[in-house]
This record gives sequence, structure tokens and C-alpha cells, in this order.
Amino acid sequence: MPARVRLARTTAALGTAVALSVTAPAAHAETTTPRHLTGTLADGATWIADVPAEWNGTLLLFSHGFGPTVAQDAPSDAARSELLAEGYALAGSSYDPKGSMWALESAERDQFATLGAVKAEIGTPRRTYSVGQSMGGLVNARIARDGAGRVDGALGLCGLVAGGTDLDNYQLDAEYAIALLLLPAEDLKLVNPDSAAEASATADRLTAAVTAAQASAQGRARVALAAAFLNLPTWAPGRDRPADDDWAGQEEQQYAWLAQGLLSFIEGGRYAVEQSVGGNNSWNRGVDYGRLLARSVHAPQVRALYRAAGLDLHADLKALTRGADITADPAAVSTAQRTSSAGQGLAVPLLDVHTTADNLVPVEQEERFADRVRASGDGALLRQAYVERQGHCAFTAAETVAALHAVEHRVTTGRWGDAATPAALQQAALRLGLDGAAYVPYRPGELTVGR
Repeated sequence: MPARVRLARTTAALGTAVALSVTAPAAHAETTTPRHLTGTLADGATWIADVPAEWNGTLLLFSHGFGPTVAQDAPSDAARSELLAEGYALAGSSYDPKGSMWALESAERDQFATLGAVKAEIGTPRRTYSVGQSMGGLVNARIARDGAGRVDGALGLCGLVAGGTDLDNYQLDAEYAIALLLLPAEDLKLVNPDSAAEASATADRLTAAVTAAQASAQGRARVALAAAFLNLPTWAPGRDRPADDDWAGQEEQQYAWLAQGLLSFIEGGRYAVEQSVGGNNSWNRGVDYGRLLARSVHAPQVRALYRAAGLDLHADLKALTRGADITADPAAVSTAQRTSSAGQGLAVPLLDVHTTADNLVPVEQEERFADRVRASGDGALLRQAYVERQGHCAFTAAETVAALHAVEHRVTTGRWGDAATPAALQQAALRLGLDGAAYVPYRPGELTVGR
């Protein structure tokens, strides 16, 4: 079995088929309406909090993901209902609404300010945990690094923990491959869009090229190459997972992700990141695309599809390496490192949870993040767990709440023990009697980024 999966077949009982059949009603029911609080911070960010009548003394500080800068205090409505029913108070901020949706310049600051504002209203919690989702998972990792004395532990959900520059770099590699190999006569502006409309137009051209390429074996091989650089999973929603050696089936499901508007999301995100950091923070000058592919978990698939199509993979990789001339703005790279990176250390225990087939924040980001945390000497504080499911942040309420309970166990006892293992998380989630769970043993491959 390829290293990218390493799923133990003997754990099928922990998998989706069993887990998703658990649809019993919530084990708790709210008897009174929680107290809802709102406020405004010094930079104009808003905050909200919901406090149940029978508060258990624990406050959850939630960091929301990329999107409109609107205050949120829970990862989903279902999770909110269960957490309030269990007695947790919830809080979260919008981040500064005056700038980009990539609000990493203000997010961590505003989250800590929200803690102060909420404490002034409800008193000092017995325990405080940080929870973050998607881009908010990056905010959460930064809070776990910087929050000693302010938070006791942290739970990350589908977090963008490799950071903004790694994200923009591997997305650039994929779009560059599409542009050079599928649109060689066009001079597309892949970085520094002048407007959201220009970014959207670029995405439309790239998507059209991918759609046209899908009609031929040669085109599909090149789509697979771009997908490998994007770290795109080979398992799409509503599909059965293709076999480990079903190369054509894997590419077809990667294409399904791309056909759903993924490139439009990527280009819109790039525009927001560049707004936030003050310029282009990605580059490919000096990248050897042959070496980059060699480290990808998708390399066997790409090689097989190129052979089947009668294409010269070496020639395409040489052309990509030869044409790579995009440079970054050093000041933008520096700003992104300061505002949009994590992994330089941990001050409190952190459990990260990720789906195994995440199209927006590839699960391989967790391996990149773990390497950085271990290099900082704080590896003992980090645990990572995986849910066998397609999609970004596609967690059940049971999976989320069980993971929070594992963090609480670590903080209360001073050790992880078995609490964050796949079997323990799966059992804990199913015992909640909510909406099922699919925790599995899994180890992600290396993030294909090459910088």
C-alpha cells in the first residue's frame, strides 16, 4: 500500500460505513436559552459570546476561517448546540473588518482582546481552550504558541497550519503548470492581480483549460501533474475512493475537484493574501520541477498517466523548470512570515484534526507543521488525528466534541495517554450518540512545496 495512505484495513469498523450510520438524537438538550453577548474591539472588530445558564466554567475561544469578517463562536451549528448543552461558554471575534478577508494581521490580537472582553462580562473561566478552523486553524496554532497564561490548550480543525506562503507557493506551482502546458500561447498574470475581477478572470481561463484538457489522454496526464503540485486528493465527494493503482480513476476525481470551481477559490484567496501582506509572497524562480514531482505522493500516478498517453514527462518538467521566473516581493514574504505562519513552537497542548481528503487545505500540511513543531522541541505537546472523509472541514459534531474532550484530558492529567489515538477518539465520538464519526489510523505524506 502506498505510503500516502497507510490506512489499516483492519480498522474498517472505525470507518465511514459504520460511523455515519450513527444518527441518534443529541444526548443533551438545552433547557434555557444561552445568554448572548456582543461587543466591539478597539480596531473595529466585533465579538460575540454565548454562555449557557449552567456554565461549566470552561470558555472556548473560536477562530473562524477565511471569508467575511463576521464574528463566529463555533465551527458549526451542530457543534454549537452540543457544546452549549454540555455547559461550555463560546466566544469569538470577526477580526479587523476594514482590510482583507485574510485578516491575519489582526486575528490573533483580536482573539486575545476578545478573551479580555468576555472575561469582563462573565468572570474568569476555570479553563480556556482555543479552537480554530481552516484559516482559523492557523490563528489557533499561533495562539497555542503565544497563549501561555491565557489559554490552557488548543484544538485545530482542518487548519491551514503550513502557513500562507507555503499555500501560495504550491498553488502557484499548479497554476503555472496549467498555464505553461495547457495555455502556452497565453501570458496569464498568475500573481499580483490588480483586482478581484482580474484574479477571477485568470481562474476562469485556467479552469477552461483544465476542462478542455480532460477530453484527451495527454490533457489528463497534464491535469494530474498540476494536481500533484496542488497536493490535491484523489477522492472526491459523492464518489467511492479509487483503488491505489487506479491512476485514471484518481485523476478523474482530482478533475472533479477542479471542475467545482477550486481554481476560482484559489485565485480569490491569492488576491486576499496579497492585499493583506502588501504584495506577492510566492515565487518559482529556481524551483526544479523534476525534483518537486519526485517528492510528491502522486508521482507514481503522474508517471503512469504520462506513459499511457505517450507523453514525455521529462520534457514537460524541464520546460517548467526552464520557464520558472516568478519572484516574490521580499517585504511581502517577511510580512507573511510574521503574520501568517505557525509551527515555531507551542506553549500549550494542541490536537490537530484533519480529513484525509481535503481539497482546500491538503492533509499533507499537517506533516509540514509537525516537522516544524518537532524542530522547535515542542513535539510532545502536539497530537494529530485524522477523519476518513472527503472535503474541507467536513467534521461531524461528535468528532469535534470528542477531540475537545481529548484536549481537556491532556490538560487535566498532564499527559495525552491514549486519549488522542484514533481508536479512543472514535469510541468517544460514537458514545456521544450524535452524528457519527470516522477516525482512522493515518499518516499524511510530505507536502509538495519545494521551498
